[in-house]
Amino acid sequence: MIEPHAPVRPGTPPPWGAPARLPVRPGTGRFLVLACVFVCAACGLVYELELVALASYLIGDSVTQASVVLSVMVFAMGIGSLVAKRLRWHAAAAFGAVEATLALTGGCSAMALYAVFAWTGGWGGLWANGPRCLLVAFSLAIGLLIGAEVPLLMELIQRIRRQDAGGAVADLFAADYVGALVGGLAFPFLLLPFLGQLTGALLTGTVNVVAGGALVLGLFHRDLTRRARWVLLIANLTVLGVLASAAVLVDDFERAARHAVYGKDVRVALQTGVQEVVLTGGTHGRPLDLFLDGRLRVGGRDERRYHEALVQPAVHGPHARVLILGGGDGLAAREVLRHADVRRVDVVELDAGLVRLARHDPALSRLNGHAYDDDRVHVTTADAFCWLRGAPAAAYDVVIADLPDPGITASTKLYSQEFYGLARRVLAPGGRLVVHAGPVSARLRVFWTVDATLRAAGFATAPYRVPGHDSGFAAGPDRSVGASRAPHDWGFILAAPGASTPELNLDPRGPRPRTLTRTALAADARAAARTRIGGLPASTLVHPRY
Repeated sequence: MIEPHAPVRPGTPPPWGAPARLPVRPGTGRFLVLACVFVCAACGLVYELELVALASYLIGDSVTQASVVLSVMVFAMGIGSLVAKRLRWHAAAAFGAVEATLALTGGCSAMALYAVFAWTGGWGGLWANGPRCLLVAFSLAIGLLIGAEVPLLMELIQRIRRQDAGGAVADLFAADYVGALVGGLAFPFLLLPFLGQLTGALLTGTVNVVAGGALVLGLFHRDLTRRARWVLLIANLTVLGVLASAAVLVDDFERAARHAVYGKDVRVALQTGVQEVVLTGGTHGRPLDLFLDGRLRVGGRDERRYHEALVQPAVHGPHARVLILGGGDGLAAREVLRHADVRRVDVVELDAGLVRLARHDPALSRLNGHAYDDDRVHVTTADAFCWLRGAPAAAYDVVIADLPDPGITASTKLYSQEFYGLARRVLAPGGRLVVHAGPVSARLRVFWTVDATLRAAGFATAPYRVPGHDSGFAAGPDRSVGASRAPHDWGFILAAPGASTPELNLDPRGPRPRTLTRTALAADARAAARTRIGGLPASTLVHPRY
């Protein structure tokens, strides 16, 4: 398909043929083509980002999903550019058809991907990877169509006014790159927070089809046959009708999809600007579950066991001044406030919307014991890492890291050596840090990685784990592990600056860790011995018995 270059004989007519017959002056026509390039580039980048964001939310592992979407799209764009060479003699009609198809495909991609995940994501068997296959299919189709745009637009702009190839390419790509910048900024700062992923994609498709249709039917309509004009007009109106109908029904669709994913007991679903927050249950005796970006953050059946195991070992010692990093749901603060001699609790939470929900939602505020109504609790809305940089030294007796799971890519910096170094700086002499380090049984390597990182930051550590209830397959989009592989425990690490291992005591009223047999300890040690982090064998780390 890549044709070898051959010199053109003098007098040979250019491949774009006779100049286009435009209803406006050539300068104005050229400006309109470049404006269309700008709009199409912005829409194309929004489609890419929308697929990456939705795949990360539904499937998880944002690095992998971004790599798959972008690499498949770039590859497909190259194939699309080669295919478009065959269409250059009918550039106007081909461009109109490409834009209508792209608008329909890109605009509906989010709804289609969400629908497949919501209603078929739990099928298993041959369809276990169905959502991933659909993601690749959409990436391939959108990439092919985006790749076909540039050669066809190049043909159209040359038909308006002949220009040397270098100058035409420079103008075209300048408009393309500026449009990509606008699309890349519009998605996270305008479309996602104000419209959401589904409506944002539909609006982008609408803008796309209007821009493409207006350029071809308005500026290059004399290059089209009567039949081609009618076909493109009907196709564009059909696409607009489909996108408008989907926009009208998007709220009902989203509600039905949420019920398919989370169950029929969804009470609250909101996009806070930081993450999607979903609350289920909490009324009529049903347990309350809190999902953040599709991952179960608070399980009503087990949350008390989790938060007691997280907080109580850390407060057996000085605990007048307590810092909670994360924990916007107020449940860790509830456990801290059980101790009457606590003088101040500082909560540093990134998501102000989650804190508002924890204050005002009747079920969630009842579950956290109305912790935010206590005068000792002070909330700061900030990124925990950045906040620690400016925090006063030796200001806290206890630091509780109630943060997203360490297996999530976005939370990596919150489990780094630098982060723990900052946390160590704010601890007073004799202070303690406690960290949730993920499920031990399901992610042993991650657990020991967190432990080794703490030790590298100058802490002595006491790892421990507490069993959870086996609730089978959990609701929510986070279906990266099936029911048989669902984590049945929580791993924690109690740490203190220096070389002395902190004494590990659990509140007798709280959950008792399951006793580890010699066989289980040996199995853990053999598995951990295969993990080396920074040259330190994980098998040398302390693993206490109860």
